[in-house]
Amino acid sequence: MKDSEPLIKYCLERYDDINHELSIFMATVRSWFETHPKLARCSFPTVHSVKSRLKDRQHLEEKVARKLADLAEQPTNEEMFRRLTDLSGVRVLLLHQQQFVTLHTEFLKKTSNDWHLVEPPKAYTWDPESVDFFRKLGVNTELKESHYTSLHYVIRPKAESDVVCEIQVRTLFEEIWGEVDHTLNYPAPTESVACSEQLRVLAKVVGAGSRLVDSIFRTANPAPLAADATEERSELSVEHLAQVTPSTVTPPAATPTIRPSDEGPQDLPEESAQR
Repeated sequence: MKDSEPLIKYCLERYDDINHELSIFMATVRSWFETHPKLARCSFPTVHSVKSRLKDRQHLEEKVARKLADLAEQPTNEEMFRRLTDLSGVRVLLLHQQQFVTLHTEFLKKTSNDWHLVEPPKAYTWDPESVDFFRKLGVNTELKESHYTSLHYVIRPKAESDVVCEIQVRTLFEEIWGEVDHTLNYPAPTESVACSEQLRVLAKVVGAGSRLVDSIFRTANPAPLAADATEERSELSVEHLAQVTPSTVTPPAATPTIRPSDEGPQDLPEESAQR
């Protein structure tokens, strides 16, 4: 029988020990996005805004308990602590999807020479066209039954460091959905069937909004929005998006894994706009 109490106690103690270093690294990551000459300090910035937070201790306790419940065997204290990859978080907001291209390119340059990528970048999405978009960027995709949508990076200052930061990148429209879902559907899923269905509809409306903003910018500036941009995607209407279901998603290598959302918008920033 698995025992969460010693794991929770250990993880909270380790979290308190490195809290100062977490704060410093988080501030460094946030500043990199906010001051980058090609992403923020330019005539038409890619980054709209940036938020950050440290993990709340109560949420950390809940996270350890959830992760333990998903494991087949009891991990060691340190193994569990290393699984907690969102102790600090930075959220980067963009106006439209095409801006992911520039940001992803610059971020990979940074991690190839400096920060350590803990795992390959991953995009959570329900939209088939978004799957195709991220596939062309070389990013793996995963489907969450909650319709959670975001591009995730997990980094450490160096591979052996205990300090870790989760970076979420999403559009402003996707941020709206995340905040509504976080308020009504996390940590315990809503018991209202109507509310659950409306959240799914909202996800599709948000997808249509992001698609429309993409189209507006392409219309205003017919030239490519970024160097080495992906091939232009066909337009999806609001009516078409309303008919799309998660089962139509086909990721680059295999059918995406469907699993309950346990690391969605609830865990990033802890203030009003935090997960």
